Amino acid sequence: MTPRPAAALLALLFALSALPASAQPSPKKARTGGAEGAPDAEEGAAPRGLLPPDTDLVDMPTAAALDVGGFGARSRFFNQGGALQWLAFGVYPRVNLGASLHVDRLLGTDSPVQLTRPELQVKWRFFDGDRLIPAFALGFDGQGYFYNRPIKRYNHKQRGLYFVGTQEVGLRGLQGHAGLNISDFDSDDVFGFMGLSLNLYDRAKLMWEWDNIQDFFDSRINAGLRFFINPSFHADFAVRGIGHGGTFSNGVPRGPERIIQFKYTGHF
Repeated sequence: MTPRPAAALLALLFALSALPASAQPSPKKARTGGAEGAPDAEEGAAPRGLLPPDTDLVDMPTAAALDVGGFGARSRFFNQGGALQWLAFGVYPRVNLGASLHVDRLLGTDSPVQLTRPELQVKWRFFDGDRLIPAFALGFDGQGYFYNRPIKRYNHKQRGLYFVGTQEVGLRGLQGHAGLNISDFDSDDVFGFMGLSLNLYDRAKLMWEWDNIQDFFDSRINAGLRFFINPSFHADFAVRGIGHGGTFSNGVPRGPERIIQFKYTGHF
C-alpha cells in the first residue's frame, strides 16, 4: 500500500475515536453508545445490547468478540453449489479461536464434490473502547474466497494478519469499522478495509464495506442485509464485488457474487 492510502486509513481509525456517540437516553438493557459488545460502565463487565455483537459483516471482521464459553456457527452458500462453514469459540476473555472449511459443488448436481484445506481464525480484542475511543482487535484469518485449484491459492486472498477498530459514529446504532491487514507475508503488502453497519431496531442490519484497498481496481465493494430471526440466529443476503467483471486465471467469473449465509450464536 502506498503511504497516502495507509495514512488515510490510520487517520480514519483516529477519526472514529473523535466522533461523539449518540447521547440519547435509553433503557438499561439497550445500547448507549460505543462499540458493539463493549462493557457498560454501569453494569461492570456485562456487554451492552439485546443482540450478541457481530464479529463480522459480509467479509470483513469487526472488533467484536464472542464471550468466554460462547460459540458461533456460520454457513455461507455461494455460486455453483459452493459452501463455506465457520466455527468459532470464546476460549478466553476477549480471545476467539475458530476454523473454516470450503467445499466446492456441495449442492446441486455438479460433481465431484471438492474439499479445500481447513483454515484457522484467531481474534484478540485487546481494548474494549468506550463512548469516545474505538474498540480494537488484532487477529488472523486464513480463509480466502474463489479457490484456484491449478495454482493452489485463493483468487480473493485470505485476510491474514489484521488490526481493526470499531466505534459507534454519531447516529445511534451506526457502527464504523476500519482496519489494515497483511495477507501474504512473502510480499508484506498492506491492505486496508472499512465498513459501516446500521442496526434497525434489533430486527435487521444494513451492511456496507470496502475491502482489499490497495489498488483501486482490485478493491471490492460488498453490501448486504442481515435479518435477526431471534437473538441467537440471523440470516444474511449480500452481494460481493459490486461492479467487478471479467474472469480469473482459472476461468471463474470475476463479476458480482450473490451469497446467502446463516449464523447461530450460543453459549455452553
